[in-house]
Amino acid sequence: MNKKLLTLAVAAAMVAPTAAMAEAIMYGKLHVSIDWADVVGYGTAPVVNPVTGEIIGVASEKYKGWGMNGGGAIPGESRSNRVGIKGSEDLGYGLKAIYQVELGVRLTEESTTGNAISGGNDTITMRNSFVGLAGGWGTVLVGRHDTPMKISTAKLDLFADTMADYNGTVGFDDIRADNSVAYISPSLVGFQLAAMAHSGGASTAINEENINSDSLAEAYSVAGIYSNGPFYASLAYESLGSELFMNSLTSQLGRTYPNGTPRSFYVDDDYTKWRVGLGLLDWNGFTLTGIYEEQSNLPGGQIGLVDGFSPVVPSFSSMEPNEKLKIWQVQAGYAFGNNMIKGMYGSGNRDGRVPKPDAFKDLKDSVKGDYFTWAVAFDHNLSKRTKAYVLYTQVDDDAPVGDWDGFSVGMIHNF
Repeated sequence: MNKKLLTLAVAAAMVAPTAAMAEAIMYGKLHVSIDWADVVGYGTAPVVNPVTGEIIGVASEKYKGWGMNGGGAIPGESRSNRVGIKGSEDLGYGLKAIYQVELGVRLTEESTTGNAISGGNDTITMRNSFVGLAGGWGTVLVGRHDTPMKISTAKLDLFADTMADYNGTVGFDDIRADNSVAYISPSLVGFQLAAMAHSGGASTAINEENINSDSLAEAYSVAGIYSNGPFYASLAYESLGSELFMNSLTSQLGRTYPNGTPRSFYVDDDYTKWRVGLGLLDWNGFTLTGIYEEQSNLPGGQIGLVDGFSPVVPSFSSMEPNEKLKIWQVQAGYAFGNNMIKGMYGSGNRDGRVPKPDAFKDLKDSVKGDYFTWAVAFDHNLSKRTKAYVLYTQVDDDAPVGDWDGFSVGMIHNF
């Protein structure tokens, strides 16, 4: 990852000391790709009872074709184009004020509901944006920022923001947290600590209101990082409180509707994750990284159910949640001249509950199953700020509609 693209806080506290800046600096990243993918189970078509006309389920559809910038039916992560401005002010006594405002921009149509001809999906989004203070004691930020867990392994993903990004293939769960307060310690012989707390403010992670989401630390993330020459190691833990996955009505009524009917999308436990990362970075041109993550009490499957049953089946979102997801990935790369060849291999194991009602027990393998993913790529640096690449990636899933593969040709310009 190019250091010029890192946020001021990360550059100052996670990578290397940065000189005090008196003027605002504009920066950005523009990334385009032409993609092809073969996706099993991308969409769904209703299955209708020919006698009654009743919708009794869904059948998976398939997408096989072209797209751009990871939009529409193209799997993986988006290309994360951004433009930002950052700067600092020297306050004296070794203290400075820092700020950053970063906007996400879309260069192509990246949804299935926009207008690909006239730019119906041209919304500008907010990325890492904050105000803070920095000194010899560390850095404090208030606003919106990547969590310490996300920062802890950002340098270890050689395929970041591409079709083979480790979030979109292996399933690592990186978060940019709103309403957050973060602290990043100074480096001590290569060791650093980072912590962040997200305040509730009656907001949730499911775009609903919940007045019980009221804690100063409704979610929190902590990480320890060691970076010394080519050697890199990190350990991180993150917790998202259960109130972030319920609305006010659900939270107040607990497990039942007003008539006493059980509400199956009541979330009992906090969603927690821990992650460890190891890396040998750019050692005589070689890079080798490894990451392991364990996610517990995944809440996604608990949202939106009625009485524990949805007639639109099968769908992971209409089942009981996975209790635990164990994922890992290794990546390797070799740089020579202006080029780099690289590859990755990863896997995930679901430890899920049996879907309800009992009639859907045959779907247990879809919830408790493994998946495997791999990718290869070739990068060519056209200059210090511009890179072209080609890659191929594949996901092989035990789930009946989880397989996909594709290739991508892209170019990235940093400024």
